[in-house]
Amino acid sequence: MKKALPSPAKWGRAYNMIKVAYSDIFKYDVPERHRFPMQKYPMIAARLLAEGTLTQANFFAPQRLSEDEILTTHTQRYWQHLKQQTLPAKDARAIGFEMTPRLVERERVIAHGTYECALFAKQFGVALNIAGGTHHAFADHGEGFCVFNDVAVASNLLLARGQATQILTVDLDVHQGNGTAHLMANEPRVFTFSMHGAKNYPFRKQASDLDIDLPNETGDDAYLAILMDTLPALIAKVKPDMLFYQSAVDVLATDKLGKLALTRDGCAKRDAFVFSQAKAHGIPVAVVMGGGYSENIDDVVEAHCNTFRIAKRLYE
Repeated sequence: MKKALPSPAKWGRAYNMIKVAYSDIFKYDVPERHRFPMQKYPMIAARLLAEGTLTQANFFAPQRLSEDEILTTHTQRYWQHLKQQTLPAKDARAIGFEMTPRLVERERVIAHGTYECALFAKQFGVALNIAGGTHHAFADHGEGFCVFNDVAVASNLLLARGQATQILTVDLDVHQGNGTAHLMANEPRVFTFSMHGAKNYPFRKQASDLDIDLPNETGDDAYLAILMDTLPALIAKVKPDMLFYQSAVDVLATDKLGKLALTRDGCAKRDAFVFSQAKAHGIPVAVVMGGGYSENIDDVVEAHCNTFRIAKRLYE
């Protein structure tokens, strides 16, 4: 028998425990001028602790994916290449990080953290992974800074273990969630929604269940109007009992790779709308961070921190 979800009223101050996945392994060593801002992970955690938004009790150290858990989503051949460090050079270049055993371990921990966040969200309404959102990973290869597809793995585990029956992925990264779309294309219990820049990576996009392509320079008002018109109807149609939210901040006008024009306030309003819709319908939300590549690292960190602040305000 399916276990009833807590009512939205119970996801309030009586629970008072937002859980956040964090590990020092999230920060992987990259060259100084590398475009991926690895330092954002410890900076987000440190800022949220220093300002009192979170305490140490909010954080948990994720476990790592087992081989069997990896193989729910990724091919044996791809896994063996990663495990044995025999991935062809061109495939490693597509990922964008130096291929080492530590990178593989990092990705296993991040992906399992997303699964654990889903379990905590079932208990507390929301849980957040300071990393994650590796939506460019396919079954047999990785690309775009993604090795394992954390949301796809977590979705497959939840479904296989009877911990969810219908999942909605809300991917608001500026780059389309091509790997997630491809991996979930034949899984009717997972509905993939991606709203992203039309003229941005990946230039050969996969078909999500719903794709919304945004023109360059889309700003707060137009972006929020589309989201507010789309998400409530999707929730009514899909009727999910789990929602994965990719809350990337590469939609900011300051982003080097984004080409959209949201302000930090627009990003915060986006997050608040997603959370409020999920909470109003009693849908647990597991949040993954996704990308953010602004020249000033503080723009990235502060926009990500707003996601946690809003979650705390709405759920604790």
